[in-house]
Amino acid sequence: MKFYAIIVAGGCGKRMQSAVAKQFLLLNEKPVMMHTLQAFYLSEIQPELILVLAKAEHEYWKDLCYKYNFDIPHTLVEGGDERFHSVRNGLMSIKEDGIVAIHDAVRPVVNGSLITQTYKTALEAGNAIPCIKPSDSVRELQDTSSKILNRDKLVLIQTPQTFDLGQLRIAYQQSFSTKFTDDASVVEAAGYPINLVEGNRNNIKITYPEDLELASFLLKNNIPG
Repeated sequence: MKFYAIIVAGGCGKRMQSAVAKQFLLLNEKPVMMHTLQAFYLSEIQPELILVLAKAEHEYWKDLCYKYNFDIPHTLVEGGDERFHSVRNGLMSIKEDGIVAIHDAVRPVVNGSLITQTYKTALEAGNAIPCIKPSDSVRELQDTSSKILNRDKLVLIQTPQTFDLGQLRIAYQQSFSTKFTDDASVVEAAGYPINLVEGNRNNIKITYPEDLELASFLLKNNIPG
């Protein structure tokens, strides 16, 4: 059985208040994305790594790899207009069958046990989507008011979202829709049931400046995400 991981890097630095894209920001003396690739490379699964990145950033990334002596093997694939198209480009680069994880480049603290769990579940059940329960109260915004939602019936979705390649290829034959917020939504729209697995609260997505500080702390203290 072949195992793959598609690392999707398409974020910008707007909410980080930075001119540098989030995946290139320094985290403990090297770019965020290098930590992410390393997490998969060092995992028990050791998947073949595919990095999907905007074509305009390919040379910059290669320069960073040289600067930081980053030599983890990976295939570089051109990104698309939307995340959907970037993932599809990554899929098109895989010629064999197997299991593939799709992971946000800006979730650098993901731990090996979660990575392994999603691959094993996808192997058995077709897909595996990590999630955590919300700890805060949640309200739904309406036109002029809001209403409380039952958080016991809600989960927050993370990555890696891991799939049988045959299932994911069929799902990505669909046309793009703004309703597709992640890979699970694409697969669900194709008629496949979604299998949730327990995620990790430390598996944070770098979005705001304080997230970078937390990720730095977690990595320095070897606290898994």
